Amino acid sequence: MKEKVALAYSGGLDTTAIIPWLKENFEYDVVCVCVDCGQGDELDGLEERARSCGAEKLYIENVIDEFCDDFIVPCVQGHAVYENKYLLGTSMARPVIAKRLVEIARKEGCTAICHGATGKGNDQIRFELAVKALAPDLKIIAPWRHEKWGMASREDEIAYCRAHGIDLPFSADSSYSRDRNLWHISHEGLELEDPAVEPNYDHLLVLSNTPNKAPDEPLYLAMKFEKGIPVALNGQKMKVADIILALNEVGGKYGIGIVDIVENRVVGMKSRGVYETPGGTILMEAHQQLEELILDRETYALKIDMGNKLAQIVYEGKWFTPLREAVCAFIKSTQEYVTGEVKFKLYKGNIIKAGTTSPYSLYNEDIASFTTGDMYDHHDAEGFINLFGLSTKVRALKLTNVTNDN
Repeated sequence: MKEKVALAYSGGLDTTAIIPWLKENFEYDVVCVCVDCGQGDELDGLEERARSCGAEKLYIENVIDEFCDDFIVPCVQGHAVYENKYLLGTSMARPVIAKRLVEIARKEGCTAICHGATGKGNDQIRFELAVKALAPDLKIIAPWRHEKWGMASREDEIAYCRAHGIDLPFSADSSYSRDRNLWHISHEGLELEDPAVEPNYDHLLVLSNTPNKAPDEPLYLAMKFEKGIPVALNGQKMKVADIILALNEVGGKYGIGIVDIVENRVVGMKSRGVYETPGGTILMEAHQQLEELILDRETYALKIDMGNKLAQIVYEGKWFTPLREAVCAFIKSTQEYVTGEVKFKLYKGNIIKAGTTSPYSLYNEDIASFTTGDMYDHHDAEGFINLFGLSTKVRALKLTNVTNDN
């Protein structure tokens, strides 16, 4: 019997070309695994396409709820945002894809796992670190880095497919390189390869309007959280996946979450891309607005550091590590009282606060008000300032004395 390889299969040009290449160069039986993280109609026709390319079997695995509950929610709770802009849409999806890929590989008795990530990107790192953590015995095949690959462009891949009797509707020059899931869609290529060129948003955007094309009237929303998890939208209880879907629709309509970024890839180069994350941007902002009321100053400050660390960990593909588990354990502990309702309005690309309430709010009007109350005596501040600034005053006096002596 031939050995089997589990291929992370999207149905795109790269993974389409990889199927006959694996059979030709390794004589593997190819088991395609498409992991559905919310790609929508991109999954249409995959069964026929995979079979026509020579795959022995295709799995289409729906992991949308697992993706939302176990991967997205911890990052929302941590406010994990890479380089202050990127909401980790692709980065969060890769570990759940790799996890299911390994599970199918075990089920099918595969001896190797294959992915279509290029040698320039981050995804090769994310996929391979996950496989090393979950199945260190499995061989990893990365065609774009393999000496037998021999293809350097989309044109080469299309020609290779045609030479193998595969005639598929892939254009070499008319589309962006995109990655889509429930959380976001990313765009790279074409005019985006030049940071000096403005994105052609009319051609590029899939989920969103630009803010100038958004409705002229604002839209009010209300979201409820329990222990840092979104549980209801506009009074209707919903699971996380459905909340994100609903927020994607309204957020896209109002031009929320369009980001043009030049980011630092793990492999050392800078890359330019445009991300659409309408629902995710709203969800992140709503969670942060609620947290502002509830967390004490010291915990809030440390949590910012932990959120930045989590973003780096996820971006670098280190989900299945003790460090990620430890950081997420800290973040989860901070969510015990992050319960309440956030109201806001969407208006032409903006998310504007409209009132936040929580039974655990630390905001106390008696203390915060300019009106003197029983809980805070203005005179107490004098002694605090004297002690808080003592080291500053001592240093200034010392420098003055030294200067005078000289």
